[in-house]
Amino acid sequence: MKKIKKYIPSLIAAIIIIFTIYVSNRIYNASFEQYIYSLLKSQGTSSTSLVNGIFYIGIGVLILFPLLILPIIDFNKSITIKFKIKGEKKERQILPIKNIKKYNIVIIIISIFYLAYGIGFFEFIKNSLMETDLFKKYYVTPENVQIEFPDNKKNLIYIFLESTETTNFSEKNGGIFEESIMPNLEKLALNNINFSNTNLLGGAQESYGTGWTVAAMIAQTSGIPLKIKANDYDVSSTNFNNITTIGDILEENGYNNYLLLGSDANFGGRKNYFNNHGYEISDYHTAVEEGKIDEDYFVWWGYEDSKLFDYAKEKLLEISKEDEPFNLTMLTADTHFTDGYLDSSCNEVFEEDYSNSFYCSDNMIYNFINWIKNQEFYEDTVIILVGDHPTMQQNFYEIEEGYTRTVFNTFINTGIKTANNKNRTFTTMDMFPTTLAALGAQIEGNRLGLGTNLFSDKQTIPEEISIEKFNDELKKQSDYYYDYIRG
Repeated sequence: MKKIKKYIPSLIAAIIIIFTIYVSNRIYNASFEQYIYSLLKSQGTSSTSLVNGIFYIGIGVLILFPLLILPIIDFNKSITIKFKIKGEKKERQILPIKNIKKYNIVIIIISIFYLAYGIGFFEFIKNSLMETDLFKKYYVTPENVQIEFPDNKKNLIYIFLESTETTNFSEKNGGIFEESIMPNLEKLALNNINFSNTNLLGGAQESYGTGWTVAAMIAQTSGIPLKIKANDYDVSSTNFNNITTIGDILEENGYNNYLLLGSDANFGGRKNYFNNHGYEISDYHTAVEEGKIDEDYFVWWGYEDSKLFDYAKEKLLEISKEDEPFNLTMLTADTHFTDGYLDSSCNEVFEEDYSNSFYCSDNMIYNFINWIKNQEFYEDTVIILVGDHPTMQQNFYEIEEGYTRTVFNTFINTGIKTANNKNRTFTTMDMFPTTLAALGAQIEGNRLGLGTNLFSDKQTIPEEISIEKFNDELKKQSDYYYDYIRG
């Protein structure tokens, strides 16, 4: 037993090192806050993602662990070096290492420092020691702003498209692929309103604190990032009691809000947030309770997107008969990393699994939009398609230097003409006021939260101060954010 115990620190170090390599090389542009938040709010995580992670980490540990214990294994033969000090010959044993305790302490310390560096802990601490006045200076409290809706209120269908970015388009229209892996979404963006960072199709640049799903959903519905204090890891306050969100504004103006998703709404604290701001939620567990799927049915993150769109059609036919206008917000999941999920109805068109997942999802979304267009309620309905964030799958794209990855967006059936949708610098936080404007609402000052109405001529905050400065400030500590915004 004593012989085995001396190898345990090496096993722990191997797990820490391989875990760090896995997350830093598999997850694109993740922050320390994202890692911590996802860990603390892990209820509802995809079992497939967990199994894949455990598998790859397990393989890596099997390779690294033998290498770490090699220096302390006694093969009944030692390796020594001979040297002279002041003319006196000396000999020292190199392997196996005699001081095993010291060796174990050193490799554990090295692995922990490597983990801290790999997940951005040191950068997080550095930024936590600096205070920003960004929120105090720029945050616009929605309840202090006059928002006027038209007499004939339009319905809203808002779809968060998992990991969907304009990088997936054809090169001629602003993407990087010779052949688009999202041809239908590309067509929709060309034929409708697409806010772009270039002259071609483009989108929102990623901003700090918005790069994972729950953070992206909060950003787009309230105009703020999701931040965590250095000394406060109790992230139960995802309800954001102090803020007014799009759900609150729409509810106050007679809308019925619905959130439909095929995963567990508890994951990431989404249930807390949306329940607290006027939404009726239907998730994976709701589908089980209503008998739409069996109790033991679980695919990918819950149930697949083909079912999500079927359930959405049922929901739309139901709520469109109500006297009040509706807001149906949806979240897809099939294109979540790693490699996405390929529905049984999908064809394998490309060599890469992830490309096929995007291609299939693209077809499902397009068919769903066409179905909506054939319904009576479409005439009075605005459809907004927005990626939640860039895909987290590292190394999926071969990006040339100078190319900017952006989050997809397109606005359908707004009835609004805009000449100010190209060469814009904006983030997904700008979706908050822009969505209300797409419904015909007039917003005093054209700013809500940290977001700017993109249909207006007003500059976004990143256009005022630069996207680099904007992100640098978002990373810093803000008592104003914690005291008056997050609550």
